[in-house]
Amino acid sequence: MENNHTIIVDTLGSDKGPLEIIEGAKLLLENFSDLHIVLVGDEELIKQSNISLERIKIIDSKGTISNYDNPVEAFYKNKDVSIFKAFQEASENENAIGIISSGNSGALIVSTIKYLLKDRTIRPCMAAILPTTNNAFTCLVDTGATIDCVPSQLISFAHLGSEFMKLVYKIDRPRVGLLSNGAEETKGNKLVKETHKLLKEDAEINFVGNIEGNKTLSGLCDVLVCDGFAGNQVLKNSEGMAINLITEIVKFSKKNNDPNAMAIVKYLMQTYDFESLGAGIILGAKLPIMKCRGSSGRNAILNAGRIIYNIANNKTIYEGRDKRGE
Repeated sequence: MENNHTIIVDTLGSDKGPLEIIEGAKLLLENFSDLHIVLVGDEELIKQSNISLERIKIIDSKGTISNYDNPVEAFYKNKDVSIFKAFQEASENENAIGIISSGNSGALIVSTIKYLLKDRTIRPCMAAILPTTNNAFTCLVDTGATIDCVPSQLISFAHLGSEFMKLVYKIDRPRVGLLSNGAEETKGNKLVKETHKLLKEDAEINFVGNIEGNKTLSGLCDVLVCDGFAGNQVLKNSEGMAINLITEIVKFSKKNNDPNAMAIVKYLMQTYDFESLGAGIILGAKLPIMKCRGSSGRNAILNAGRIIYNIANNKTIYEGRDKRGE
């Protein structure tokens, strides 16, 4: 019997345009025979894309929020925004298992608070799952949803990240680290020092201390906590370094006619596949909410949907695919 799992896909807000997002939705339908999809966007354009409507519901919307708009003001002034309609649908659809959007991060957080917040006492955060050198993953929170934080918010992020790693990776006591400019307890700015003290005192958190920037992907912790500004820099710097490293190896391979180097390139591209790792996950919501980057293509939509599907079926988020190139 079909379980009628439904994923809501916001087709607007992507740098590559709605048709690329729709192509990603097609891939999801091809890969998961029991999956239904709600597409939110320009109804006429969606129908012109030749997507089969057998397991598709369309919600017409032509409104978007740019990076220059205030998402809170937009929420009250423009109800036609596709992100808002996607979240409203998710809150009302009993078969919904998650949302995918490449739209404005602030609008996603506002929508989460308005429609899908699990607990009114917490602030949702954006997490990214990054590969580590010990063949595991680290949950980085926050990655840009909240730039200016107070210690209590970082404590909340630590709890949300821990709960996520327990649920998805079956880790009994996830190790929580705090991003700082030094491993010593005395290092860090005011926010880090105050948060460090609170984390040490929290019996529910398995706090392992400060983590320096060069150790973020070392596997020293399962959850790495920081404010959104620092987290966003970690995320983008990690991606930039991975891309630069792969590019240099390709250059070396061509210059020296060394075919063995390309095997290394293949492994690195699988390990640091940002089309699959690039989607952020909003924690603190009733459903998984995947925030794909504006530059994401159809494969990113497929992989974001796979993560949602695996979570709904109590699997690890990369189960069913050779994520680490092993």
